[in-house]
Amino acid sequence: MKKRHAQRATAGLILSEAINISADALGSPLTPGIFTEAQIAAWQKVTAAVHEKGGLIYAQLWHTGRVAHSIDRNGILPGAPSAIAINIEGVKHFTAQGPKDYETPRELTRAEIRQIIADYAQAAKNAIKAGFDGVEFHAANGYLPQQFLADSSNQRNDEYGGSIENKARFTLEAMQAIIAAIGGDKVGIKISPLHPYAGIAFNDPVATYHYLIGALNKLDFSFVEIMKRSPAFPLLPHYPQDDEIERFGKMVEKTLIAGTGYNAESGEKELEKGIADLIAFGAPFLANPDLPRRFALGAELNTPDRATMFGGGAQGYIDYPFLP
Repeated sequence: MKKRHAQRATAGLILSEAINISADALGSPLTPGIFTEAQIAAWQKVTAAVHEKGGLIYAQLWHTGRVAHSIDRNGILPGAPSAIAINIEGVKHFTAQGPKDYETPRELTRAEIRQIIADYAQAAKNAIKAGFDGVEFHAANGYLPQQFLADSSNQRNDEYGGSIENKARFTLEAMQAIIAAIGGDKVGIKISPLHPYAGIAFNDPVATYHYLIGALNKLDFSFVEIMKRSPAFPLLPHYPQDDEIERFGKMVEKTLIAGTGYNAESGEKELEKGIADLIAFGAPFLANPDLPRRFALGAELNTPDRATMFGGGAQGYIDYPFLP
């Protein structure tokens, strides 16, 4: 990990892989955490390597909610806003014992919700102690914050469910706690308004995210990353057909990062529209540790090997070639 991140220190900013904020946040095996002293000490080696190369790195704070399985949680069922399982035909959860059907999660109590929000704040503090330059609150891709937002996963009757305002409460309270913990200048948030990963569906995604973004605009923090829907996932029939950056990005009053599926040409075109300030690259940067140089030279790109993206050793992790 130290070598991998140092290889990519020429990025304007590295947003780390998702990092579990607590043992309770764990959803998949082989994923990192930032809730023990040993983990903090290990991350210090990674962040120091990036800084030695002149780079910047933010920790992406992660709670998976129902995107998890008890096999990897010492037999404990995952918690979620409501006891509603992910139910997508042909889709299973990756576990240490292979693909498994998703379980029905337990409904989180108010006390558990308050503890998770406190865990986000502590994880942010731990990230700064570990040498990260800041944190990104992962509120996208069907994980816990988006589970609270979505009608398909939240049927609560208390202050965290029902209305759009109530469904957005968890995300906003967690953001406020993170900002209070380390200062808003070191905090960003990632959202994915139209991405249906992990069974996420909204009755009215436009109204939901207009409210959320409007409320976020009132907070003092650094940036919003909008993840566009991947073409690999079908657009839900009642969702708007237009571009997420056009529709939602125009509302954002912070620095805006646009992500998903960009190449050098499409990224430049996105910036020329004047809505997004920065472009995020995932798979291209995974496969091309010197991606900025390749873009500058118009050089050919290495092809990502999806078979090695989610586990294993050096292959597909630190052995992608640099330009001569």
